[in-house]
Formats: sequence, structure tokens, C-alpha cells
Amino acid sequence: MKYVAPFAAVVVLAGTAGAAGIAAAAPAAAGSEVLRPGDSGMEVKRLQRALDRLGFDPGPVNGRFGHETTTALWAFQKSRGLPTRAAADEYVWRAIDRRRAPQAMVPGGAADRVEINLGRQLLTVYRAHRPVLISHVSTGAEVHYCHNGRCGDAVTPVGDYRVTSKSPGWTTGPLGSMYNSLYFNGGIAMHGSTKVPPRPASHGCVRLPMHVADRLYRMVGVGEPVYVREGREVWNREYERYDRRGGHAGHGRHGRMRGR
Repeated sequence: MKYVAPFAAVVVLAGTAGAAGIAAAAPAAAGSEVLRPGDSGMEVKRLQRALDRLGFDPGPVNGRFGHETTTALWAFQKSRGLPTRAAADEYVWRAIDRRRAPQAMVPGGAADRVEINLGRQLLTVYRAHRPVLISHVSTGAEVHYCHNGRCGDAVTPVGDYRVTSKSPGWTTGPLGSMYNSLYFNGGIAMHGSTKVPPRPASHGCVRLPMHVADRLYRMVGVGEPVYVREGREVWNREYERYDRRGGHAGHGRHGRMRGR
């Protein structure tokens, strides 16, 4: 199975940011400029505000396009079926204008829960059945590995779980270092990492951007349900039409590795 950026979700949720749900972002003007890491100014701040209102944490809304804004943009792009590019182009601004929120994978799940979508490489936190935080993640690479004399299969298992324990700050184990770990399936945890690429790359844990790991650790307690699903893998057709004309060929379709 290949990991392909997903299609744009179609459920519109009204509300306010935070526990009451994700608010609609202010419309982005047509013809907004392409923004990239390293850019700064009011246009970057406008992008950050829009992402924040939609539930994608860009870090400080300070008008500087850094790593935190990049990972929030990746999450937004994946949720809308766009390729994960470190650039806010016309397709990003159009998607922001549509003000769509993600479709729940487990609509009958607990009101307060975490959903992990392996196909889209996204984590969504729900409060009172409303999404309040959506993050880019990197899950199990689905390969056989040997690391520091320890071998296994790099898989994030699908299933229904609960957070069993929390470990604050940095901890180091046989497979590497983890930050603000939330364990939900044996030794598998949601945790912060300095390496969260736009593809499945972990030994089985759910890697999070560092700033999101801080926020998630405060939000989620022991006993909270965690639902892991394969998720749907559908490409955004509007972007694909543009891609076929050579507009952005070669971006975004990361292979999801399987094998031993």
C-alpha cells in the first residue's frame, strides 16, 4: 500500500477555537503570495492565524515562517489532499478559503479522544466530539529493523487503545530518545521528536513536532481513548489536474514502506 496525500474533507464544523471546536478561518484574499520557510511579515502572520483557527498549531503567531509553521502547514496540506510541500501556494490559500474541517474516523468513539490516521499521517484530538488540534505525525515505517542489537518490525498497530502512562520530558531507550511520552500500547507512545519527516519513519511510535508534544501532554490524560486507523488515501483531484500539467510534479506522494 502506498501512502498518498488524502482528499479534501467535506464536513463543515462551526464553532470557536479550543475546547468548543475549530473556528472557521478568515477568508484569504485571492492571489495571495507563495510563502516559504524563512519568510516573514504580515502575510506569514495571516497564514499562521488561519492555520491556528483551523486547529493546526503553527507555534507563536509572530510573522516568522519557521519549523513549527512548516509542520502545521504539512498537516493542513495532508488534511486537504495536497502534497506536503514547505510552501503555502495558491492551492493552500484556496483550501483555507473553503473552511472545511476533517471528517471523524470514529464518529461513534468517545467524546474526548485521540484519532491517529496512518494513511494521512495525522493526529486529531477531539473534545466533546469536536476536533480541537490536528497535527502532522510520523508513524511506523513498516519495515524490519535492527538497531543497537535490537530487531523488530516498525509497525504502529491499528486498534482501540487508551493512554496507560505518561513520562514527562526526555527519556532515552534502546531505540532512541522520546519527549513528553504518552504510552497507549505497551511501549508504543505518542511523543515529541526533533525528527518528524513527512512520511512514516518511526520504529512504531507516533512522532510529534516538539511544540505539539508540549500541548498534547497537557491536554491528554491517562485513560483517554486512542483510536488508530489505516485511514483513507485519496488524492485531491483539483490539485492532480494541475499536477498532470506539470505544475508541481514530483511533490508530495511519499511511499509508505512495507516489507522485512
